[in-house]
Amino acid sequence: MLVAGGRRADRLTHVRELPARPGVHGEWPSWADSSLVAGYRALGAEHPWRHQAEAADAAWRGRHVALATSTGSGKSLAFWLPALTSVRADAATRTLDPGRIESVARRGSVLYLSPTKALAADQLAGLQRLLGAAGARDVRVATCDGDTSPDERRWVREHADVVLTNPDFLHFALLPNHRRWSRLLRDLRYVVVDEGHAYRGVFGAHVSLVLRRLRRLAAHYAREGDPAPTFVVASATTAEPAVSAARLVGVDAADVVTVAGDTSPSGHRTFVLWEPPVVAGFERAAETPGPDRHVREHTGEHVDEPTVPTTVEEAPDHPRRSATAEAADLLADLVLAGARTLAFTRSRRGAESVATQTQDYLRPVDADLARRVAAYRGGYLPEERRELEDAVRSGAVRALATTNALELGVDISGLDAVLVAGWPGTRMSVWQQAGRAGRAGADGLVAFVAREDPLDTYLVHHPEAIFDAPLEATVFDPANPYVLAPHLCAAAAEIPLRAEDLATFGDPAAITDLLGVLVARGALRRRSSGWYWTHAQPAAGMTDLRGSGGSPVRVAESSTGRLLGTVDAASADGSVHDGAVYVHQGATYVVESLDLADGVALVRRTDVDFGTWSRSALSITIADEPGAGDAAAGRDVVGRSWGPVGWGYGPVDVSSQVVSFQRRHLPDLQILGTEPLDLPERTLPTMAVWWTVPESVLEEAGVDADTAPGALHAAEHASIGLLPLLATCDRWDLGGVSTALHVDTEQATVFVYDAYPGGAGFAERGYELGATWLRATRDAIERCPCHDGCPACVQSPKCGSYNAPLDKDAAVRLLDAVLAHSPA
Repeated sequence: MLVAGGRRADRLTHVRELPARPGVHGEWPSWADSSLVAGYRALGAEHPWRHQAEAADAAWRGRHVALATSTGSGKSLAFWLPALTSVRADAATRTLDPGRIESVARRGSVLYLSPTKALAADQLAGLQRLLGAAGARDVRVATCDGDTSPDERRWVREHADVVLTNPDFLHFALLPNHRRWSRLLRDLRYVVVDEGHAYRGVFGAHVSLVLRRLRRLAAHYAREGDPAPTFVVASATTAEPAVSAARLVGVDAADVVTVAGDTSPSGHRTFVLWEPPVVAGFERAAETPGPDRHVREHTGEHVDEPTVPTTVEEAPDHPRRSATAEAADLLADLVLAGARTLAFTRSRRGAESVATQTQDYLRPVDADLARRVAAYRGGYLPEERRELEDAVRSGAVRALATTNALELGVDISGLDAVLVAGWPGTRMSVWQQAGRAGRAGADGLVAFVAREDPLDTYLVHHPEAIFDAPLEATVFDPANPYVLAPHLCAAAAEIPLRAEDLATFGDPAAITDLLGVLVARGALRRRSSGWYWTHAQPAAGMTDLRGSGGSPVRVAESSTGRLLGTVDAASADGSVHDGAVYVHQGATYVVESLDLADGVALVRRTDVDFGTWSRSALSITIADEPGAGDAAAGRDVVGRSWGPVGWGYGPVDVSSQVVSFQRRHLPDLQILGTEPLDLPERTLPTMAVWWTVPESVLEEAGVDADTAPGALHAAEHASIGLLPLLATCDRWDLGGVSTALHVDTEQATVFVYDAYPGGAGFAERGYELGATWLRATRDAIERCPCHDGCPACVQSPKCGSYNAPLDKDAAVRLLDAVLAHSPA
């Protein structure tokens, strides 16, 4: 079907057949509530899978559980069976022995946490189906998040047995107001942390500390002799699940039971790698892939020459067809063949484009089928997302083009195929997306469609990098003082910190030292009984778990005032500026005005045959000299020398500004015009490490003016890829800039910075271990068997300049020359 009778066979670079796997049943545990078992059976689960029974039994016995099995393996049953059985047992006690005071007062509670509101809503719907089938009307279940009204919150606090929420609500609302939630905390039996692999990097460190604050408050309210809550961390298949779950919850890994053997049935899946064809005579816009290329977002990696403007030139004579267009073609064929399909894209624009092009292909053939294709992405209104999810489940929508918003565990089963248009960044993500195909034992098809990018090109020609390499670990560091400090303040604001509390948050000696710093800065007050928060403002406001950078910008139709959706504050300048084209379910709107103060973009409905692409300029500046920073705030600039090679660490400002946009005709992307924009400059104050290379060292390395940009860029990419080995962070927590001449250092310079306001401690670790870091970077590049550079060495999945220019050999020579001057 995909190869179209052989006409597209040349695009197929590899086929991997993943054999079917039979399911292995377990038995319902003897302790399981009989009504719940009957409910599961009524819904089609006659017996649990063995891994479900093992995980449920471990949780019932009070063991923390790391449940790491594939998408669609039924993880929900494993945690809901013990949790709901516990709640129903308490309800039965109240009914059978209502005269005892403890029977009236005690009512075991369950807290469910998910990274998204959509997943919590999906779990609520599933719970309601189960409880309805079981006839268990004595279990009260509710979601509670930032959208919940005060009256609904009051009911949840007073009556709900199972509360489904997210870490953000826990941090900003529940824990700071714990006295109102004392009933829930006092009798907390189970805490379910769903999609645990989503908590990585700085976000993961924040969530880990939120969970430790939760454990502390649950212990504070618990009666003497009561057991601590049991945590179940449900995750996609990942490396070291018990270690990650233990670090997330704040317990010893030995106290966590790992259940990773997936015993659910899996149908035969065919996984194909697909490279779009070369299209002769096709012209498109392309930004110069040299040192004059500017990144479009502050977390990207790029070569930056602030003095040279970005230019546009003609593309190569034979570019490849875009992954978006190719995915739309394949999606149309799959829909015509009757397959229910998800097409994952890298961006919101890509999701809208794939859906629209697929509809255009189908409309002349079957208008009804065209109406059964839709887009799904962040920024849609909640009710619109729910309608789309229900439509996919019912079959009313046959195909969805989506961002990674559907990568997490929203229950959409019965799909025949999955398209992955562009590498999603990690093998863990690609397997999560692929797991949507062939669920519940059915056969499935997965196709990874490469973008015209060196990383994607490498992957479709080196299938071992996808199929045979190990999965990534979920990496985060709750001991990072930049992340830990505000949570210690939040914990002290909840109830004063005592010496015996410190082990909850990490090494007591290190925590004591950090508390001393917070006291010295006036954040906390030390008394003989502990540490106190004495400020009027809430301490939870000191940190933003997701680093979102502000409230979303609302997109509204100017003629009617109808709210269409939202755009993240960080991306509003580049996507809903004046004159931008905004696409919503295939309908095009042109932005009339963007009001950043009010957070509103007004749009008018207009059919247009063009799209808009914004351009940003980026620069990075450092303090003038060592000692010029804010030493009291720990933001002093420090430096050292390796002979002619200089090292620096300190505060930087990463400034970006959307300066213009292009209109490009669709679908050929011919440039119709460029218009300037007058938008404010955005500045990220953060911390960076940098190393400088004078002309003499470049000459030692045999790196001239032509090869310097590629050598520096390749070294920057590889060093960012290696720093997580030393700093316990994630690649996505870092940004980078490399330039052959920086205005502050007046030399060739490579910067690596923390992609979080105020810094996160990763760049500092790179500065402390400079020689070790660069030596590991050099060895990783040199030992890689590839010829010109690949994702395993110098290519980056998030490069702002599309992995160009890169010079692997020159990078090795450059690092050799730099390391030759390092201390012995």
